[in-house]
Amino acid sequence: MKFEFESIGFVRSSHRYPQEAPRQGTLTCECGEIELLPGRNFETALADLEGVERIWIVFVFDRVNSWKVKVSPPQRGDRKKIGVFATRSPHRPNPIGITCAKLEGIRGRILEVSEIDLLSGTPVLDIKPYIPLADSFPDAKTGWRDEVPDQLREVVFSEESVSRTEFILKEGGPDVAEFCRVQLGTRDIDPKRLRLSGPDDRGIFTLAFRTWRILFSREEENICIHTVFSGYTPEELVPAAPDPYADKELHRRFNALFNAAKQA
Repeated sequence: MKFEFESIGFVRSSHRYPQEAPRQGTLTCECGEIELLPGRNFETALADLEGVERIWIVFVFDRVNSWKVKVSPPQRGDRKKIGVFATRSPHRPNPIGITCAKLEGIRGRILEVSEIDLLSGTPVLDIKPYIPLADSFPDAKTGWRDEVPDQLREVVFSEESVSRTEFILKEGGPDVAEFCRVQLGTRDIDPKRLRLSGPDDRGIFTLAFRTWRILFSREEENICIHTVFSGYTPEELVPAAPDPYADKELHRRFNALFNAAKQA
């Protein structure tokens, strides 16, 4: 049987790239919005939702174009493949997902939410209230996940890395800090999954995220982010060089600011 659905709205969040999105919304304090479409009386459909603390968001994995019978969840360090129906992988026969977000408020046809793990622009199919009596089974067994310890590490940023990640985000670049929290704080550090090199003789790794590079080390159970720098060489940043990611002007401003600060 074939069914057709239309989106009722879209997500707005700071997550633009899959690497920034946490593997579960409860692992982030990220805030965002769901804007429902105009002209369909959705404002009335939201009546009485005020006072509901959490909502289920049914959405489409719109940036996934294939499905897999088995996948290798990032929570497993052994890369063993698991049947896709036993995971929350986006690579599903029908690219539909669910997430339980915290409802912070409603403005007209806009829902303000937090603890959200969705990419900006994600199409929303439905909104449902979370009902603890029906939806919460804290003692339920979770199969293979019961054998996998939760990998929650604190990610600590140096003052230098904070100023650099804040500049990149403010100037329209990716959220490098959130990427570090997601990729290093909640998952096994796996060179086969990450664009990772090292450690060097000081115990420092280099992690690549798009056109940026991150230096970090493991300090007991924590991750320490030392600095962030451009992944482009000086030759690649000359004005005449190709700019396939349309971000070289940001890198030039970044280098001009922080290289000057370093020399001061």
